[in-house]
Amino acid sequence: MAESAASVRVAACGCITPFGDAPASHAALLRGECALRPVGVLGRDGGDAVPLALVPGRSLDETAPPDWLAALRRLHGSIPEGRWGSPGSPVFVTGSNFGVGGLYALRRTGDGAFAAWGALPTCTERLRLDLGWGPDVSIVSHACVSAHLGLILASRVIGAGLADEALVLSFDFLSPFVAGGFHALKILNSDFPAPYRERDSGAIGLGDGAGFAVLSRERGDWTLSGQSLYNEMHHFTSNRADGSGFARCLDPVAGVARGRKVWFKGHGTGTLEAGRLEVGAARRAFPGAPVVGWKGSLGHTLGSCGLVELAIAIESVRTGRTPGTIGGAGSAMSDSVALESFGNREFDGVVCASNAFGGAHAAFLLGHA
Repeated sequence: MAESAASVRVAACGCITPFGDAPASHAALLRGECALRPVGVLGRDGGDAVPLALVPGRSLDETAPPDWLAALRRLHGSIPEGRWGSPGSPVFVTGSNFGVGGLYALRRTGDGAFAAWGALPTCTERLRLDLGWGPDVSIVSHACVSAHLGLILASRVIGAGLADEALVLSFDFLSPFVAGGFHALKILNSDFPAPYRERDSGAIGLGDGAGFAVLSRERGDWTLSGQSLYNEMHHFTSNRADGSGFARCLDPVAGVARGRKVWFKGHGTGTLEAGRLEVGAARRAFPGAPVVGWKGSLGHTLGSCGLVELAIAIESVRTGRTPGTIGGAGSAMSDSVALESFGNREFDGVVCASNAFGGAHAAFLLGHA
């Protein structure tokens, strides 16, 4: 269990998805659009067609240098200027994949050019130099709660007075290696995801995504509080069947949110057991809170989903409207699941949650400063 008692401000936040930046992605979700398309799971090598959402102009196949670098540079251009990578303005880079697709391409082709971006430390160092950061850069990677880990570490640095501001940048771009791995587990298949829906079998989609947040002690219109992490250490992929891991993670957030009217931005990949456990835990911890999930449109952006969806949650609060849960048909797992968009002016907080393989859970409360 890890928690952060400090409340930090979000001075800036943004993302990039196949729909574009945070405002464009939010608008597409409100329109009920789906970015997922059937794509051969192994790229040019074919394989089963599975639901993937790629940034426009990008191929699933690996290139050297990686073709996702252009999208990441565009996102970086929207980050406020600062002495990023200096002791007073550290950077936390998070994600679950980094350049692992390059290692796959190296093994398949023998072309040494793929090695430069292929491993986690070399990929991050290349990125640091490309974006002009100083050396104070930390790397965080723990499956689908990676972005949350970066946020809590940056918050602790600020709370301890070791920095005035911190940048958290997270990115996950798909490759045949990543798509093939999930396909081997059979949760990425020919079906499109239907988060929080009752159906015979579960399925997910995967998506390109990157996001950033600038955290500060004193400036910003939004706050992160009650940041909570909990790891069940139960199984390589599954959660405890009683849902206790979800509850243990949400308990501290519920304490901070007591007395507030909140809505719940869930993980909602489209798997069945985890979906039921998450909806049940959210309903118990936050009675009356509408539950939404956006991966039925964006795909699962893996270790970066915590930041990608934070940017969209902020845009939802800023505009006064929350996109509903997109994907699939049939009844929802609970009447707390919001299938349609809704006005959120009457709410005064958003609980943002993510979950990962092995029973790793993360959540925080997003509110106005």
